[in-house]
Amino acid sequence: MNTEKVAEYIINWLKEYATNAKVNGFVVGVSGGIDSALTSTLCAKTGLPTLCVEMPIHQAESQVSRAKEHILQLKKRFNNVTEIKTDLTATFEEFKNAVPTINDAAKVDLSLANTRARLRMTSLYYLAGIHGLLVAGTGNKVEDFGVGFYTKYGDGGVDLSPIADLMKSEVYDLAAYLNVPNSIQTAAPTDGLFGDSRTDEDQIGASYDELEWAMKMQEKGKTADEFSDRKKEVLTIYTRLNTINQHKMVPIPVCEIPVNLK
Repeated sequence: MNTEKVAEYIINWLKEYATNAKVNGFVVGVSGGIDSALTSTLCAKTGLPTLCVEMPIHQAESQVSRAKEHILQLKKRFNNVTEIKTDLTATFEEFKNAVPTINDAAKVDLSLANTRARLRMTSLYYLAGIHGLLVAGTGNKVEDFGVGFYTKYGDGGVDLSPIADLMKSEVYDLAAYLNVPNSIQTAAPTDGLFGDSRTDEDQIGASYDELEWAMKMQEKGKTADEFSDRKKEVLTIYTRLNTINQHKMVPIPVCEIPVNLK
């Protein structure tokens, strides 16, 4: 990948889209992870106002410190970058107290994890509304179109997706080229939605390098039965997630009423 040309292309795409949409700039949720760090840097390099938002909900200190380090670096490099911290922990706890629960810890934990992402989406759109900004998505190609590793109407609820055509390895290449803090480049990817130390690989069962391989194999029409050992396991994991998460990747089904019934 020609990192310089790709970065330039995305930056120009962002700037042109915002100009045509007649908005002021972008708002990005910054988590301390590589995807949001790259996205916010690309937005900042457009020269348009870029609002970086921290939205902790019982967040690990390591994630908070990385997010702060990145935002501080951006503000030093770009005078169009501003920041705001919206601590949603109390809001999240209030929500938990307001809704019923069931005797199934796994289902409750997953629903609450998704709730965190949706509270953040709501906050970003509030800020976008009052400042005339676009919500920039932070999903990469493997997450958005491979395994569907994001929350529907959470971090999947955005106005535009500047890095969704980049594989995770390409995200790292571009982040290094654009001088994203090393602490973020070397940190294990995590969605931070469960309030513990689990990584993306812990949840998915495969690394991003493995998932990229599986995505390419599926595009070539390969199946898990054609491989053995770890490759077979990885392609099985990828295929299962790609299948069950199609509801996130395709348009919402619409019940189209036959003309003769109207």
